[in-house]
Amino acid sequence: MDEIKQGSHKNIWYGVGRQRIEIPRPVIKSNVVNNPLLNALYIASLGFYPKAKGHFTKRRHGLHENFLFYCVDGYGWYEINGEKYEVGPNEFFILPQNVEHAYASATHDPWSIYWVHFGGITLPDLNNLHTVKEHFKPRHIKDNGEAVMVFNKMYKALELGYSLDNLLFANFCLSQFLSLFIYNSRHHPASKTTKSDSVDNAILYMQEHITDMLTLKDISSYSNYSVSRFSNLFKQKTGYAPMDYFMQMKIQQACQQLDFTDKSIKEIALTLGFDDPYYFSKRFKQVTGMPPIKYRAVNKD
Repeated sequence: MDEIKQGSHKNIWYGVGRQRIEIPRPVIKSNVVNNPLLNALYIASLGFYPKAKGHFTKRRHGLHENFLFYCVDGYGWYEINGEKYEVGPNEFFILPQNVEHAYASATHDPWSIYWVHFGGITLPDLNNLHTVKEHFKPRHIKDNGEAVMVFNKMYKALELGYSLDNLLFANFCLSQFLSLFIYNSRHHPASKTTKSDSVDNAILYMQEHITDMLTLKDISSYSNYSVSRFSNLFKQKTGYAPMDYFMQMKIQQACQQLDFTDKSIKEIALTLGFDDPYYFSKRFKQVTGMPPIKYRAVNKD
């Protein structure tokens, strides 16, 4: 049937070499939605369309789930929120749930794409993340073959049927697969010559100066932003104010010293830039819920 049909029919592409698995709705309803290990984020369908000539889809109301598209060759485009974006090799994008969209391969050099259609009760929270929203627009991805490898693991597991073990394995792999795209830079750290995110740079700067008592002005100046602009950017990405984040990093370092050294609390406080050990203990308790002396006693085992 696939060899006779060419192009898209009822939002499904037919062509030579296509791979596609759609989890039956009854399976999702009975084995996924009611399973607390699976219902947070799960695969609804996935596939690979090579040189997808005539691939075109338009949905006025979107879908109840998300789509991730990964273009490995050729070109295409998509429309969302009144904007049209071109997509090329080594680029990907996410289409969020319940949003009108359209997408198609280019006529002169049609794209080859891996795609995963995924749902789950945590999807609204996922789509509200600043990091995820950034990828509603096309982004370049660095990939050493790991993304395709994880995709193939999911696909091969589901080819073997919808046993609980197969569903668990494939959907545990889904989280890894998504992280390879959404947090691509974490899997491929930037070199010193590569321009990276200002917030990520600020966090590295904090880490390098963990023994200093940096001010908000110090950190924002390093990032070449005003204090207010930097604070907004930082909280938007991390969920924390910059100085609260820096304090958490200091307390994390303090916990390691309490766990792995015999240094006194006063010594640890001084190494992390606290002149007053009582102030250090107060901030430690705010972050961990217990004073450092109790933390050391509890974690001695």
